[in-house]
Amino acid sequence: MLQFKSFLDEGKNDPAIFKVIFMAGGPGSGKSTIAHMLGLHALGFVSINSDAAFEQGLKKSLLSLKMPEGEEYARNIVRGLAKKTTKRKQGHAVEGRLGMVIDGTGKDLGKIKRQVKSLEQLGYEASMVFVDTTLDAALGRNEERDRSLNPKMVTSQWKGVQKNKGSFKKLFGNRLWVIDNTNYEVSGIQTNKVYTKIMSWAKDLPDNPAVKHWMET
Repeated sequence: MLQFKSFLDEGKNDPAIFKVIFMAGGPGSGKSTIAHMLGLHALGFVSINSDAAFEQGLKKSLLSLKMPEGEEYARNIVRGLAKKTTKRKQGHAVEGRLGMVIDGTGKDLGKIKRQVKSLEQLGYEASMVFVDTTLDAALGRNEERDRSLNPKMVTSQWKGVQKNKGSFKKLFGNRLWVIDNTNYEVSGIQTNKVYTKIMSWAKDLPDNPAVKHWMET
């Protein structure tokens, strides 16, 4: 009981509690790089990223990051374990109402809408950092990655994410922050501006009865 209470108290003192940032962008867009440049961990956000857990699992299992067909069965086992680990980590973060960065491609609009609705019912405020690139840039960077995908898959996911941009604007409003990462020099300037906005936003608790109730318990 004491350990659980300490966990809750830690959450109450965190500067980013009740805040969640969804990262969106196709493979090769550079979401992880942008998230690192934004310094989100230092602002109190916990990273929720099943891809990172999956890649770590592949390395531990001595499976190729090039995703060969012959390793598909073993790779799917690792993927399933990575998803379970990530879901458990997210559950612990939500228990403490900690700030979270949920890293995904953004191609599944329905899933994001469901997550936003569920978290808002708990008092969370949601935002999104959309890391944009041209298709050519995404394809080129995918080839340079240790864990590269089939170019057809990259193209399909890039198109799917692009199709959702208008819906993301409706869902997140002025808390949709777009960073064009096609050109690193340009994206660096944009990232600095977005960092300032996130830092300011993360400091204030949402004006929500659910937040007040949780803080007082």
